[in-house]
Amino acid sequence: MSRFFIAYLFLLFYSQTAFSQHSKFVSVKSTKFYNNEKPYLYIGANYWYGGLLGLTADGKIRLKKELDFLNKHGVNNLRVMAVVEGEGNINGVGRVQPAFQPQKGIYKNEILVGLDYVLSEMGKRKMKAVIYLSNTWEWTGGFMQYLNWNGLIPDSILRRKLTWDEQRDYTSKFYSCKECIEEERTIVKKIVGRTNSITHKKYSEDPTIMSWELANEPRPMRPASIPAFDKWIASNAALIKSLDKNHLVTTGAEGDIGTENMETFSAMHQQKNIDYATIHIWPKNWSWFKDTSVAKSMDTIITNTTDYIKRHVAVMQKINKPLVIEEFGLPRDEQSFYVNTTTNSRDRFYTKIFSEFLESAHTNGIIDGVNFWGFGGIGRPSHEQLLWVKGEDMLADPPMEEQGLNTVFDTDKSTWNIIDAYIKKLK
Repeated sequence: MSRFFIAYLFLLFYSQTAFSQHSKFVSVKSTKFYNNEKPYLYIGANYWYGGLLGLTADGKIRLKKELDFLNKHGVNNLRVMAVVEGEGNINGVGRVQPAFQPQKGIYKNEILVGLDYVLSEMGKRKMKAVIYLSNTWEWTGGFMQYLNWNGLIPDSILRRKLTWDEQRDYTSKFYSCKECIEEERTIVKKIVGRTNSITHKKYSEDPTIMSWELANEPRPMRPASIPAFDKWIASNAALIKSLDKNHLVTTGAEGDIGTENMETFSAMHQQKNIDYATIHIWPKNWSWFKDTSVAKSMDTIITNTTDYIKRHVAVMQKINKPLVIEEFGLPRDEQSFYVNTTTNSRDRFYTKIFSEFLESAHTNGIIDGVNFWGFGGIGRPSHEQLLWVKGEDMLADPPMEEQGLNTVFDTDKSTWNIIDAYIKKLK
C-alpha cells in the first residue's frame, strides 16, 4: 500500500470524524437549522431561572423534575439566563438573586456552577440551550447596572421607579459608554470561555448549547443611539465568534417594536456574525388590549400577532436567514394570578403562533423555532404580595411583574394539550 493511499485514507477518516463532531452542533444553512445532519425545528420554552436552580439541593430536585416533565412533552429547547449583575433594588423593585457580579469587578465563580448544572442535566436529556449574556431590562441588573457602576446613573435614581422616558434616556447611554461595554464584554469572555465544572467540557465545545444571545431584548431605546447600538451588535457578535467557532449567535431582539424601526431590525440581522433573527410578541406590554378581560380583545390580538409575524418573515426572507419566535406570552383569563384560573385566551394565542410555525415548517418557510414564555413548572406564587421577593419560588414572571401573570405551570392541562398536539404535528 503506497504512502499516498495511506495519507488519503487518513485524510478521509479525519474529515469524516471532524464532520461528525461538528454535526452535533446546531448549524445554519440558508434559512434552516440543522443538527446531526437533519433539519432542526423545535417548540421550546423560556426557562430563564434554570441556571439558578442548580445552586441548592432543593433547586436541583425541582430542576430535574421540571426537565423530565418538559422532556416527556417533547419540549427540548430552553432559553436561559447567564448571569445577574448587582444587588439591591433597581428601578423600584428587587432584582433576581444571587448575582455572579454583586459589585463592580467582583465575580463569584461559584454562582456559575448552577449554569453548569442545568447544562449537564439538559445534555443528559438531549435538550438544547439558548443562553443570553446580558439584559436590557433591570430585573437582572443588566445595562442599567453597568451605567450605575460607571457613574451615568446615580444610586438615588437607580433605586427608585423611573418613568418610561427616563428609562429610555438612561439605558440608551449604554452603547456609547466604553467602560460599560468593556465590563460587559468581560462577562461574555468569562461565560463563553468557561469549562463546565461538572461535565468538564468547554462551553465552546458543548453541543448542548445551541446559540449565544447578545442580550435579552437589546434596544437602542432612542433613535439617536442607533449607530452606537449597531456597532455594539457587530463588535459583540464578532467577539463571541472569535471565542467560539461551534455555536450560533443571535441578537435576542423583539422585532421592529423594540428597535425603533424595521430598518434597524433588518440591518442588525444582516451582519455577518449574526446567524439568525429573533422576535418577541407581548400583547399586554404593547397595549393591544387595555382592560382586564383579555377575551374582549382577542380578535385584535390575533390580527396584530399575524401581521407582526408576517412582516418580519418578509424581511428575513430577503436576508435569507432563519427566524425564531422566542418569546410570546399572555396573561391568564381576567389577568388572574391564580394557578387554577382558566387560560382560554392564552390557549387561543398559543394556537395561533404554533399554527403559523407549523405552516412555515410544512411550506419550507423560515420560522424554525418557537419558545413560549414561560415555563414555571412546579413552582407556585405565594400570593402574599404581587411581586417576587427573595425566598419565593422563581417563576417565568420576572421580579418586577405580578407572579403568575404569564407563567405556564405544570398543571395547565389545556395549554399542555395544545403544546403536545403541535409537537406531534411537527414530528
